[in-house]
Amino acid sequence: MSEVADGNADLATLRTIADYQFGAGAGTALFPPTETDALDITRTSSGRPRQVHAEAGRIVSFGTDGRFTLGLEGGRRLDGALEHPAYRVVVDDESEPFVREEKNVFAKFVLEAGPEIRPGDEVLVVHERGELLAVGRAELDAAAIADFETGMAVNVREGAPAEQ
Repeated sequence: MSEVADGNADLATLRTIADYQFGAGAGTALFPPTETDALDITRTSSGRPRQVHAEAGRIVSFGTDGRFTLGLEGGRRLDGALEHPAYRVVVDDESEPFVREEKNVFAKFVLEAGPEIRPGDEVLVVHERGELLAVGRAELDAAAIADFETGMAVNVREGAPAEQ
C-alpha cells in the first residue's frame, strides 16, 4: 500500500519524530513543507508509515521502535541542516573508499564524533572535508569512539558512490 503525501497531519507527526530524534529543525529538513506533494509514503497494512521516499531516493524508514533509520537521501538532507559535528562521525582519506563501499567504520579511524552520539543512534559518516560518505547506526557512544583503538564505531547501511 502506498500513497502520495498531501501535507496532512501524518507529515507533521513525522517531522515531530525527526525533531525529537535528531534535534530541532531536522523534521523540516527531512520533510520540507514545499515538497510534500513529491514525497511517497509506503505504509504497512495497519497504516503505520514504513518508508518515505523522494524522487532522489529513500529518506527514512520508520522502525517498529518508533525511530527513523536514515537512507542516503535523508543523510544528505540532515547533513545540510544539522550543526557540525551533530550526529556525525568524521573519517579521513584512509577510510573513505571503504566507507563508500558500505564497509563499517572502526573506532581507530574516527577523527571526530558528535558528543551526543549514543549506541543505536543513526549517524552520518562524513569525510574531514565535509562530504557525506555514508549513513549508518552507531555501535558505540561518542566517548568510546574517541577512546577506543579497536571495535566497530558505525555499522554502515548505505554508502555514497564517489563522484566521477
